[in-house]
Amino acid sequence: MSSTNNQGSKGYLFSIVLVAVIGGLLFGYDTAVISGAEKGLQAFFMGAKDFVYTDFMHGITSSSALIGCVIGAAISGICASRMGRKKSLIMAGVFFFLSALGSYYPEFLFFEYGKPSYSLLIAFNFYRVLGGVGVGLASAICPMYIAEVAPSNMRGTLVSWNQFAIIFGQLVVYFVNFMILGDHIAPAIQKAASGLNEITNSALLLGDGNWSITTGWRLMFVSEAIPAGLFTVLLFLVPETPRYLAMTGKDNQALTILSKINGAGKAQEILSEIKETVTEKTEKLFTYGWLVIFVGIMLSVFQQAVGINAVLYFAPRIFESLGMGNPMMQTVLMGIVNITFTLVAIFTVEKWGRKPLLIWGSLGMALGAAGVAVTSVSASLPPVIAVISIMVYSASFMFSWGPICWVLISEIFPNTIRGAAVAIAVAFQWIFNFIVSSTFLPMYNMSLGSMENFGHAFTYGLYGVICILAAVFVWKLVPETKGKTLEDMSKLWKRKK
Repeated sequence: MSSTNNQGSKGYLFSIVLVAVIGGLLFGYDTAVISGAEKGLQAFFMGAKDFVYTDFMHGITSSSALIGCVIGAAISGICASRMGRKKSLIMAGVFFFLSALGSYYPEFLFFEYGKPSYSLLIAFNFYRVLGGVGVGLASAICPMYIAEVAPSNMRGTLVSWNQFAIIFGQLVVYFVNFMILGDHIAPAIQKAASGLNEITNSALLLGDGNWSITTGWRLMFVSEAIPAGLFTVLLFLVPETPRYLAMTGKDNQALTILSKINGAGKAQEILSEIKETVTEKTEKLFTYGWLVIFVGIMLSVFQQAVGINAVLYFAPRIFESLGMGNPMMQTVLMGIVNITFTLVAIFTVEKWGRKPLLIWGSLGMALGAAGVAVTSVSASLPPVIAVISIMVYSASFMFSWGPICWVLISEIFPNTIRGAAVAIAVAFQWIFNFIVSSTFLPMYNMSLGSMENFGHAFTYGLYGVICILAAVFVWKLVPETKGKTLEDMSKLWKRKK
C-alpha cells in the first residue's frame, strides 16, 4: 500500500506502534521479574557478615525499582517536552539495558563477586532504581507516543496494545523465571534464634538451593537485557510524533508523517487542528481548570489503590500460602488469564467505550476481592475458591483499569499541557504503586487473636471497598472520550472549567 495515498498506510502505523509497545513489554518485564528473583535475592543478602538483612530491608529492596519509577515519571514531562518523545524513549531503553546488566553483576568494578555486604546492597538497589527510571519514562511516554501518532478512530485500541505488551512482558518473565528456576528449589528462610538472619536449612547451602541463591536470581535480572537492547536499537528507526514536531515548528516533517499514516488529504486537516491547539504553547497547567488534573491523578491513584500490583509482585508467595501446588506454575496460569482479558479490552474499547469497561471491571474486582476475603476466614471453603477469586480479580482489572487507565491518561489532557499533566498523573501512579506494594505483606501477614488469616481478609476487603469507590468515581467524574480527537479535549475541558 502506498504511504502517500488518500488512506495512508496502516502497515507503517502498526510498525512504529509495535516498536513503541516494546517499551510496554519492558515495563511489565522489569516490574514482574522481582516476583521470581526475590526469594533467592533475600537468601543471598541474608548471608552478609556486616549487617542484618531484615524483612523491612527486603521489602524496600523488592520495591526499590518503584522509587525510580516515581523519578522517571516525574521527569517524563520535562524530557518529552524538551528532548521529544522519541529521544526520551531511547534514554529509557538505555536505562533498562544498564539496569539489567547491573542487577546481574552489582559487584562490577568495586566489590568481590558473590560476597554479600551492605555496600553491595546499595549498589544493587542503585541499578534497580535506574531500571525504574526507565520504567517511569516508558510508562508515561509510550502511551503518549502511540496516542500522538494514532488516528482518533484507532487510538483507544492502539494504546490498549501497550497494556497488552505490559501484561505480555509479565507473562514472558513468569515463563523465563520458571525456566531458569527449573527443578532448583527456592530457598526457605527463617530467622535464627540469635536474632541474626541466616538460612537455617543446611541442605539449602548445597546443590539446588545454593544455585538459586548464588546464580538463579542473577540470570532472571540479566534476561531483560535482550528485549532492552532490541527496543533501544529499533527506536532509531521510528519517527518523532507529528504533534511534537508541530509544537516545535517542524510542520513539514509533521505533515510528512501524518500523510504516511492518514493519507495526504486528511493529513493537512489534522495538522491544521494541531496548529490551532498549540498556538499557546506556554499555557499553564491549570489553564483548563483543576478538574482535568484531578481526574488524571485519581485515575492513576485508583489504578494502583485497588491493589493489583501487590498481587502481581508477590503472586508466588500468595499461591504458596494457599497450598496450591507449584506457585510458579500458578503464576504462569494467572499470566495467561491476564493476557486473555487484556485482549477483551483491546477489541471492545472502541465499541463499548472507556467508562463502561472501567465500571464493570471495578465491580468484578470487588467481587473477586470479596471472594478471597471470605475464604480467608472460612475454614470450610476449599483454597481453590480463593485461587479462582484471585483470577476473577486479576481478569477484571485486565479488561478495565489495566489498559483503559492508560488510554484515558494519554488522551484526556489538552495538547498544550499534556506533557506536564501526564507526568504528574503517572508520578502519582508510581507513588501509590510503591505504597500498595510496600504495605501489602505487612497487612497480609497480620493476625488477630486466633485468626491467623485475619490479614488476608482485611487486605482483600480493603481492596474491594476501594474498587467500589473507583466505580463511583468513574461514573460521576470521568468523561467518555471514545471517538474524540486529542484536539477535542481542549474544547471539552474549557466547557467544564
